[in-house]
Amino acid sequence: MAEPLLEVSDLSVAYLTEAADVRAVDQVSFTVDRGEFLGIVGESGCGKSTLLFGVGQLLSPPGEVVGGSVIFRGSDMVRLTGDELRNMRWRDYSVVMQSAMNALNPMKSIGAQFKDTLQAHGSMSSAEIRERSAEVLKLVGIDPTHLASYPHQLSGGMRQRAMIAMALLLTPQLVMMDEPTSALDVVAQRSLMSKIKELQQRLGFAVLFVTHDMSVVSRYSDRVLVMYAGQIAEAAATEEIFEHPLHPYTRGLMSAFPSLRGPRRELLGIPGSPPDLARPPAGCRFHPRCPEVMPVCLSHEPELYPVGGAEVRCLLYAEQAKEAV
Repeated sequence: MAEPLLEVSDLSVAYLTEAADVRAVDQVSFTVDRGEFLGIVGESGCGKSTLLFGVGQLLSPPGEVVGGSVIFRGSDMVRLTGDELRNMRWRDYSVVMQSAMNALNPMKSIGAQFKDTLQAHGSMSSAEIRERSAEVLKLVGIDPTHLASYPHQLSGGMRQRAMIAMALLLTPQLVMMDEPTSALDVVAQRSLMSKIKELQQRLGFAVLFVTHDMSVVSRYSDRVLVMYAGQIAEAAATEEIFEHPLHPYTRGLMSAFPSLRGPRRELLGIPGSPPDLARPPAGCRFHPRCPEVMPVCLSHEPELYPVGGAEVRCLLYAEQAKEAV
């Protein structure tokens, strides 16, 4: 089999404060294959965005990678220098931030910001820069006349598309997206996601997509990681995780959003709230909220057990995993 494009191994990220060291990402491992769309889901505060920023080496103090590796195209990004990382960003991998209005410079036109990105990574002529900038705007369905527009002159959906266009300027192999649809209405969200998927299939780049919206990953992702309290709770192919969710937390997430098909049902949700990661509970981190909690869950921390084609961090499957070995 071909080597994965991205291989994350035991990655841990902590926020080092005077009060406490908060481990927001705790020994997370996963891979992303070339051309794959990997969704990362979970509640707010579970570590999704911190994981994305740790993978992209975009953390700022007090956030810091405290363990593990991020192998991208054969290089461990955790150990690269700032200059080496700057050379890779936009060209080899790019990031689409959650709020495009904050990510785009309000003092510069869209075309000027595209020009800055292209000039930082090559020696293109002014004509080539204009041509490439117009090309990527057309890719995301925006008229090239908007290269002269400023961010405040574009709608929220157009700003997000402009950010995606900027992320594709140098044809990277990996595009990381941090909840790019969270501020959009459902019509703009559907339009944006359809465009992202279309571009991914046409251009062949891989996507690492962070969201709290289960309905988005159910439609567009190839594989899903479910995160809880800084750890992976479950990982499986999208169809498998939606047809046969294993972890009680995953099932709780499923029951918290309405189905588009079938009879109407009551939305149950998950009682309680995620734990304080400065003082996570002993044993399974989900046990204070789990409807299937067992006495052993209060003291024994589960591993990520292989179950069929999935992995699940739940003691309900510990024996089943042992029997399969």
